[in-house]
Amino acid sequence: MLDEMNYAQRERLAYIDFCLEYHGQIGRADLIQRFKTGLASCSRDLSLYRELAPNNAVLTHETKKYLRSNNFLPIFNHDPDSVLQALSRGFGDGISQEVETSNICFNAIGLINPQPEIVGALMRAIHGGSTISCKYESLTSGATQRTLIPHAIVNNGHRWHVRAYDRKTKSFRDFVCTRFSKVDLVENKMKETELAKSDDEWDKILELKIVVHPSIKHNRAIEMDYGMTNGVLKLEVRAALVGYLLRQWNVDCSEHASISGAEYQLYLQNKQTLLGTKNLTIAPRYHE
Repeated sequence: MLDEMNYAQRERLAYIDFCLEYHGQIGRADLIQRFKTGLASCSRDLSLYRELAPNNAVLTHETKKYLRSNNFLPIFNHDPDSVLQALSRGFGDGISQEVETSNICFNAIGLINPQPEIVGALMRAIHGGSTISCKYESLTSGATQRTLIPHAIVNNGHRWHVRAYDRKTKSFRDFVCTRFSKVDLVENKMKETELAKSDDEWDKILELKIVVHPSIKHNRAIEMDYGMTNGVLKLEVRAALVGYLLRQWNVDCSEHASISGAEYQLYLQNKQTLLGTKNLTIAPRYHE
């Protein structure tokens, strides 16, 4: 039945489901405030939700609110990452609906986001298969003018970067999105070697086997943090991104787990899988 509904109605029902699960209650006033719809429309949505999930909510006549029942079973699949984003920033996309920041659920370390016009230009270039001419602030060269062929935008856990072929260095590299001051799309013929399919580090998938660091006395807590199975977390990661993950998680990549420090709770069990991978200087002690 859900598949037959239009997007707007599904969004309202998903909001009811979300509020019952994570706030424990929902009322008509909440729907009116959220979606700016009329009283009759909100009543229909609540009635339809109860028809779809009769055991999920109980009406309290004193407050005119529906409370989450002990038999609640969600009718929507709420992705954990999206849920936490919604709880910390508000349930909304920031476009069709305003985002209201929560005062009880926080994202303590938020990414520094690039300017929307820069992201827009990069995404149009990627979708359209275009070359860009840009002004980029480099750590090693300062302000530079470059010609890039971008093919992906990546959140590396610390900041956003774009993966692109750089005609200056004749190689595929990562460029931090906040360091672009200007991006222009240009019509320019591209060679096969400049396209995403030629980015070997991007296409190469590595299987990492990550375990609890030998220095940790009680393993179970870390195993639960990372959802390990039989003490091992297996991840498939693009070679171009593996260094970022290992640094972000402080994974000890030394030969014999030789790094000390409370921040190093993980150890890379199969270091040999990284052989031949570029840009691993940021992986903790990989080159030991």
